[in-house]
Amino acid sequence: MVARAGQAALVTGASSGIGRATAVLLAERGWYVFAGVRRDSDAELMGDLLGDYGQPVLLDVTDPRSLLEAEVVVRGSGGLDALVNNAGIAVAAPLEYLPLADFRRQLEVNLTGQLAATQTFLPHLRSSGGRIVFVGSISGRVANPLLGPYVASKFALAGLADTLRTELAPSGVAVSLLEPGPIATDIWRRSREVGLALARRLPVDARRRYGTMIEAFEQLAGSVEARALPPRSVATIVHRALTAVHPKPRYLIGREAWVGAAFAMLPARLRARIMEFQVRGHGVRPRLSAVRPEDGGEGVPPSDLRAVRP
Repeated sequence: MVARAGQAALVTGASSGIGRATAVLLAERGWYVFAGVRRDSDAELMGDLLGDYGQPVLLDVTDPRSLLEAEVVVRGSGGLDALVNNAGIAVAAPLEYLPLADFRRQLEVNLTGQLAATQTFLPHLRSSGGRIVFVGSISGRVANPLLGPYVASKFALAGLADTLRTELAPSGVAVSLLEPGPIATDIWRRSREVGLALARRLPVDARRRYGTMIEAFEQLAGSVEARALPPRSVATIVHRALTAVHPKPRYLIGREAWVGAAFAMLPARLRARIMEFQVRGHGVRPRLSAVRPEDGGEGVPPSDLRAVRP
């Protein structure tokens, strides 16, 4: 048995970005952290970062055997008080030409894998009266073109988290969904690399039909990425969701997330027109007036939403 003090949390997808920042922050604040990673090299790095306040665990949320082996490690060290479902990938391509194998992979990692991890570790959380945090995205409210697979996974994850929250309420296991805006992580660099590789395989018709949209989207993505928040900003809210006396159902993180939530409340026809203008490269900046954050939101709403790109 691993000697440890305090509460224990498992963080999936802890090799980089939000997952790594969360694992390190929780360890700094006295938690014992199981850092789920897929590669031995990442396990070595996380072991150095966590020191006596945690340990790496080889874990692939899409592999049932890997999940069971990780559960044995957790059980042998005394159980679990929190599960942070963070593992995720981003697949980018026009849906018309998206290989279905790539779509299935997107859902397997971002949705099915989250449920699989939850099912595996839920007995520990029931025993401890623990908590579950899902790292979603504002893309679970706003559908961006060319990110259809990722958007679909995050919309579905929001529904999964909301349903699970209701189902687990009688058992005392709280469930929170984080909805960050753009975060400066490697997921988007890797997504662009995969997207470029996929684009090379697209037929001529696809490049003709979506070329302008892709160029406009790349320009927009560049401007948004420049305003991306550091991963630790999300890690801080993870800690808040795990330690608050009454954790909130949903936490909006960052200005872009608040703007996205406001945009999602506009009439569907207006949202569609704005998005159509943007992907054609017109750079529309909609005027968004009185915005009411969703009940349970987190963070400081922007002071002026009248000239903000959603």
